[in-house]
Amino acid sequence: MLLTTRDVWSKLEQVDESLERALVSPQSLEVPELPGRDITYLPINLLSGKIGISSEEGQQKLLHDLANIELQAMELGLRTLIEFSWAPEEFRQQLVTIVKEEAKHLKMCLQGIEHLGGHWGKWPVHLGLWAAPHKKDSLLERVFIVHSYLEGSGLDAGDTILRRLSGFKSSVVQEVVKVIVDEEVGHVDFGSRWYKEFCQKQNVDEKIFFQRLLKKLMVRHPRKDKICTPLRKESGFDLDEIQWLEEARLSR
Repeated sequence: MLLTTRDVWSKLEQVDESLERALVSPQSLEVPELPGRDITYLPINLLSGKIGISSEEGQQKLLHDLANIELQAMELGLRTLIEFSWAPEEFRQQLVTIVKEEAKHLKMCLQGIEHLGGHWGKWPVHLGLWAAPHKKDSLLERVFIVHSYLEGSGLDAGDTILRRLSGFKSSVVQEVVKVIVDEEVGHVDFGSRWYKEFCQKQNVDEKIFFQRLLKKLMVRHPRKDKICTPLRKESGFDLDEIQWLEEARLSR
């Protein structure tokens, strides 16, 4: 099963089988404390800083960082399918599609790294995204944490990266980042729609819950990228939510 498999390419080969098992017999799958890795991982604060993207090595590092994010996003989607096997069937089927797209993004990043002369494992990585949710989360909390907060923050970061790359000639990095950002809009919109639906079904005030959970997450997992209002609106955020996100970012 891909969560425990260490080799990243083997993980990609196991996506379809693992998703099928998660849909048909989730009780046969176990979520490990940490996902398998074939490279060194460290706490985020011990990782080396970014390298200028004007250099080939800097572009390798950028894709390496993105590969780590897409890998964890893929694993988190499968984890949700296993831990919330009772979730609505429509939700689960949509999440399967998202996991497959995360796998595609991961493969694009890995191929891009190799195209630039690098290799997966050239730098240590972190497991910060995997650590963000907890087994005790409700499904409502999980949707908000993974899709609205983490993937939403990825949209902001992706927009920043694309603007930084705009001054360069067309490159494999730009192509990969553009595909990721375009498709992540749908992933975040998935979170926005199901967040609102679950709030309504559970008689939860979506505005109050949004602000409460955002405040907790900004302490545990602060995000610094400027909020990209157009992408946030496209992915289901309203103006109040965008304002709260920007205020939370600026208060750090």
